[in-house]
Amino acid sequence: MTEEDAKKIATHRHYKGGLYRYVGVARHSETLEAMVVYEHIWPHAPGLWVRPADMFNGLLENGVQRFTPL
Repeated sequence: MTEEDAKKIATHRHYKGGLYRYVGVARHSETLEAMVVYEHIWPHAPGLWVRPADMFNGLLENGVQRFTPL
C-alpha cells in the first residue's frame, strides 16, 4: 500500500510518521481499563494493536500528541 492509499483510510498519524486507523475502545478483562484498538496501515505490515486510552490520546513529554487525528 502506498502512503497516498493509506491516507484515504487512516484516521490518525503517529508522531513518528506512521498512519493508523482507529477501530474503537475495548475494556481490559481484569482491570476494566479503557484500551484503544487501532490498526497500523502504513509504512509497515498491517496489524491490530491495543494501547491504554490515556496513552493513545495523551501527549509526549515534549507536548506533542502521540497520535494526531487527521
